[in-house]
Amino acid sequence: MSQLSPLEQEVAELITQSLNLDTDPGSIDPALPLYREGLGLDSIDILELALVLSKAYGFQIKSDDPDNTQIFSSLAALAHTVEIRRTK
Repeated sequence: MSQLSPLEQEVAELITQSLNLDTDPGSIDPALPLYREGLGLDSIDILELALVLSKAYGFQIKSDDPDNTQIFSSLAALAHTVEIRRTK
């Protein structure tokens, strides 16, 4: 497992807090899949997470976004999306 960047740590904390996961944010492997295998999130978790991200960082991830599979593929990919799309 690699060290989390500050933004990956921040997003990991947001994930665990908003979804009430019993996981230490710092223990999440940034390359681990978020959906199904890996962290084990389901489609409802992803929708909730998209809403939380929009409130926290000021951008929307719509359910029909063609990049959703890539965006939610891992913590690293999600943090990268936040980095390039955030408005706050």
